[in-house]
Amino acid sequence: MVTTFALPRVVLGAERSLAGAFAVTWRNIAAMRHASYWWVVLSGFFEPLLYLLSIGIGVGQLVGDFRLANGTVVSYAQFVAPAMIASSAMNGAMAETTMNFFAKMKYMKLYDATLATPVTPMQIALGELLWALIRGALYSAAFLVVMCVMRLTTVGWALAAFPMTLLVGFGFGGLGMACATFVRSWLDFDYVNVAQFALFLFSGTFAPAAGFPPVLRVLVEVTPLYHGVELVRGFTIGSPHWSMLGHAAYLAALAAAGLWIASRRMSKLLLK
Repeated sequence: MVTTFALPRVVLGAERSLAGAFAVTWRNIAAMRHASYWWVVLSGFFEPLLYLLSIGIGVGQLVGDFRLANGTVVSYAQFVAPAMIASSAMNGAMAETTMNFFAKMKYMKLYDATLATPVTPMQIALGELLWALIRGALYSAAFLVVMCVMRLTTVGWALAAFPMTLLVGFGFGGLGMACATFVRSWLDFDYVNVAQFALFLFSGTFAPAAGFPPVLRVLVEVTPLYHGVELVRGFTIGSPHWSMLGHAAYLAALAAAGLWIASRRMSKLLLK
């Protein structure tokens, strides 16, 4: 009896919640029709690609083959490339959920108007997170194609790695949105950019975490991008292992916590 009466209500409530979130996501998709927005989107892809070509390929000629902790031997370009994919997913998700999210909330007053509809703060946060996931997916898919063309991975392993890149974008999308609700002005984004660049440099991207001093190694291994890099790298080199479940759980928990904090903060800031 409980299942018969309760389950339809739960399903109906979930459908309504997703409908509100999808409405927010669809608004962002509609905004992509403007050509100027596409230039912003494309710019986030080329920076990691240039790092791959200059450091992964250029410096890789000096480094030669690279032995991972599990004994797998790869070229330096194969080591760096998955880190660039994870960085692309991070860049795409963070760009949407920090500056763009802040502009919509603080200056465009878009969410004030949205809350005049049946859409709730949680649905807004979820819709924006889904949109950040789409942008991160565009970067990841394009980068995986580049890796296949450069023979840094195979098509099969690239397809297996793609869902992992979505999880990276999901985690950083939640983190970025939570941070954006605490930002007071555009100047505060300098701190966000510095933190993001530090993650890019010191998350096992260009050198393994095992090569850092013990204290710094611990700091590296608790950063979200490190978990994203390890997760994507394990698939692109064709060497998945059980520890990846821990990396995936970390990113999923980060996304859930960020989504919850963002929705609570939005309720406090907008529903006065």
